[in-house]
Amino acid sequence: MIVSRIIRAKIAPAIVAILCLSAFLGACNNNKPQSPEEKNPIFQSAPTLKAITAEIAQSPQNAKLFVQRASVLESLKYDSLAFKDYVHATKIDSTNASYYSLVGQFLFDRKDLDGSVKWFQRALDIDPKDKKSRLKIAKAFLFFHKYQEGLAQINIVLRGDVYNPEAYFLKGMIYKESGDTAKALSNFQTAVQVQPTYKDAIVQMGIIYSARKDSIALRYLDNAFAVDSSDVFPIFARGVFYQENNDMVRAKEEYRKCILKNRHYVEAYFNMGYIYMQEDSIEKSWRQYDIVVKIDPRNPTAYFDRGVCYEALDSIKPAIEDYRHALILDPKYTSPKEALKRLKVAE
Repeated sequence: MIVSRIIRAKIAPAIVAILCLSAFLGACNNNKPQSPEEKNPIFQSAPTLKAITAEIAQSPQNAKLFVQRASVLESLKYDSLAFKDYVHATKIDSTNASYYSLVGQFLFDRKDLDGSVKWFQRALDIDPKDKKSRLKIAKAFLFFHKYQEGLAQINIVLRGDVYNPEAYFLKGMIYKESGDTAKALSNFQTAVQVQPTYKDAIVQMGIIYSARKDSIALRYLDNAFAVDSSDVFPIFARGVFYQENNDMVRAKEEYRKCILKNRHYVEAYFNMGYIYMQEDSIEKSWRQYDIVVKIDPRNPTAYFDRGVCYEALDSIKPAIEDYRHALILDPKYTSPKEALKRLKVAE
């Protein structure tokens, strides 16, 4: 009994010491300093962001996690933070061409064409077979009107992938922009042969034939809408075809269909307003532009066109107000300046 009490007496302090140490370590873990990212309220503002940020804290050298978070940040319009994460992924894994391409795409989408080309080129330096990056460079050359450079990039892709529909589509766009609509059509047709649902190529064929006032344009535009009924542009383009061919009744019908499917499609309202103006239906024309002002209050053309209607209805005061507002939105807009000068009032 005496021995047993002595053993228990020796064990008890040891247990207490272990429990104290465990409690101390637990407290240390609970009070672990947070990283700057964990402290940033943005990274905690959405469940997905919070979860990925927690994973990053555990695996800070996992480039994929930074790409995932960048994608979420981009979707939430936190562009500067998204860009930082995309770039950080390239620093963690500098041998992955797709990460450089993602940075290039990010910049391309924001019209930083010079910056995007540099990142796409870095992707190609790592992987010369990166078709996506090469075609993005070709698209940038299209925007720069550097058509031969763009064609050179596309032809490299086609030598390795003769069935690439995007390559044929971009080739068609380059020929269209440079004025060779025959070659443009040929490449758009090839893109559709390779991928029958390639909507953008179908739409472009519709636009080219529409410009030629060839009614086959309507069939292509119908096909494009059948591929993607969420995009009402083909319906709008049908309206433009009829308008250009002086069939205003059918043009208005198409614009109405367009508006019924997408009440925010301002181009349809503008064209309807123009037709009504030509038909001397000024009040109906005014109504179209008034709707655009409500949908898009930062649109200076809508204010100017509504002002023209006011002026035609002898409502000079609101016309002047609309002309002035158009100039506030776009100080370089000459039409409202000329209108105010005609009315002999100050800007």
